[in-house]
Amino acid sequence: MGRIHILPDQVANKIAAGEVIERPASIVKELLENSLDADASHIRIDVESGGRKLVRVADDGCGMLKDDALLAFERHATSKLSDVKDLLCISTLGFRGEALPSIASVSRLVLETRSAEELSGIRIEIAGGRLLKAEECALSTGTTVSVRDLFYNVPARRKFLRSEQTELAYIAALVTHYSLAHPDKTFLLRSESKDLLHVTPVAALRERLYQVFGGQLLQDLVEIPVQQRELGFPLADYENAATAQASSAAESKILRLYGFVSRPQFQKLNRKSIFLFVNHRLIHDRLLLHALSSAYYNLIPQGCFPFALLFLECDYSEVDVNVHPSKTEVRFRHGPAVHDFVRDTVRQALLESKPAPTLPVSARMQPAASLPYSEFSQQLENQRWVETIDPTAIQQQGSNLSGALVPELMLRPVPGPSPRLDLSGSDRLDKIEAGSEAPLNFVKIPATHREFPEGAWADEAGSMLALSEARPLGQIHDSFIVAAGRDGLWIIDQHVAHERILFERLLKQCQSGSIEKQTLLLPLLLELTPAQQVEYARISGELRALGFEIEPFGQRTIAIKAAPADVGQADIEKILFEVLEMEDRELRKLSINDLRRAVAASIACHAAIKINTKLDQSKMEWLLAALCATDYPMSCPHGRPVALRYSTREILRSFHRI
Repeated sequence: MGRIHILPDQVANKIAAGEVIERPASIVKELLENSLDADASHIRIDVESGGRKLVRVADDGCGMLKDDALLAFERHATSKLSDVKDLLCISTLGFRGEALPSIASVSRLVLETRSAEELSGIRIEIAGGRLLKAEECALSTGTTVSVRDLFYNVPARRKFLRSEQTELAYIAALVTHYSLAHPDKTFLLRSESKDLLHVTPVAALRERLYQVFGGQLLQDLVEIPVQQRELGFPLADYENAATAQASSAAESKILRLYGFVSRPQFQKLNRKSIFLFVNHRLIHDRLLLHALSSAYYNLIPQGCFPFALLFLECDYSEVDVNVHPSKTEVRFRHGPAVHDFVRDTVRQALLESKPAPTLPVSARMQPAASLPYSEFSQQLENQRWVETIDPTAIQQQGSNLSGALVPELMLRPVPGPSPRLDLSGSDRLDKIEAGSEAPLNFVKIPATHREFPEGAWADEAGSMLALSEARPLGQIHDSFIVAAGRDGLWIIDQHVAHERILFERLLKQCQSGSIEKQTLLLPLLLELTPAQQVEYARISGELRALGFEIEPFGQRTIAIKAAPADVGQADIEKILFEVLEMEDRELRKLSINDLRRAVAASIACHAAIKINTKLDQSKMEWLLAALCATDYPMSCPHGRPVALRYSTREILRSFHRI
């Protein structure tokens, strides 16, 4: 008798279940995707004991015919594929036909379904892969799948499940992901008779974000409107130029990307807040994760991650989703083009918005009714604005401001010159301390209409562009510049601000080949270790491009003859050793472009203005102007925030004005 034999279907299904069903969340994923493929508009998920005792997914989709419902539990039975060519263009979330038989082989499963084409539905009960009952019953259109006692017949798999709370967290995260991808549908997740997530259809993705995460997160996000790029066919994809020319007439494919990403100052310590979808399929793709990391390179610190909700849409033939049983990994036909498109789009969105970090405010203060201007300030808070303010209307509110003296800071219209405290000349602070007139400018309000812009005090996310209108007032400990602007108060770290300026200037000079150098009077000799020698050989070209002139001087010694103009001679050795002693793993995973940026960041850090350095008014003004002229003024090349903004609304709240 031969040694090779065919495995029984029950054993084969259990093996397949080991690939497809890892935990209760895997069941939710498969059933949820089936509901979405069935065009359901309302999906309800019930869970007990973290999914161990029960996972039930009910939908109002198209349902199944009675014969199809019985056939669905056969291996590789599917309505979504009919030919091998269909694998090249998969448009549905599910397609393998493994989910239902795999789930049924390791649980007690009940399927209830009815198609709109039939007057009655069918109820099928299966335990451990064996059909127990199939009967006709009265049901509404749609499908309900109840899975009980997961892995009851495979104890070895059951003992590897985590705690109930951990398994429930996986399920909640999964349902949250898909609710974000389908804002036009209702999702209800219940556990032990408690609603964990309940979202109803909304018109815009921003509204679904608000439903799931609340309004606080939205303030830290930058929206990426739909961006698209034509996907070409590189010459390398073809065997010869003639073939490429013959294919040039082929229809071009379009990549589309949209969603939300966080401002650089919003940082996470893991990737759990990164939601990536390809053609509305939830995926975990290294290519897209690397593209996102590259977009934030030099904007957030190493080891930190942004929030991202990104939707990539492309032709179905451009992505292969049949590379993993769980269908969470994909392979792109033109991977490098997709990578660059995602990276460039996210970085361009951050460049255009230039979001400004804000000072953390612990508590929202409530307006105090007994304070001056309280009722008028309440109008500011509620934003009940009109084009003009009638003094008689103000009198009816109990605040007779007609003809009164009020600070110009509160009444200056926008746009216009930014409100400032005049601390020069006769209004110096030392005269205030001596009891002279305060430096606040006061204006007389005539008994006429005065225009206020609608939403003048709206507490929106500020842009770093507003910093260009701010006026430096002085320094804190000769390290931080304090500036007053139309939109509030700014605190700028002078070292990292100058670091960002020098960093971008170095990269632009390097790109144009016009790097500024300084020739050393005497060459600087450095002795390298064997490991440093290897790394030096790898990055010597980038060092040369950034202004270093280095030649070998003996077996393990190099001679530095020139360096970038901004670097002091005492810092040259520090810069080189800092770059050469980067962790091998970190250094080797960087692309050539990222490597150049890493070297430029090190140069800029050592060449920038140091803390505890006193700056005069002209230098502070130049620093702010040069910072605003950079592409990414939000962060230093190492990811630290450059400036913090204390908005006018927060100032008013802190002083109980609103």
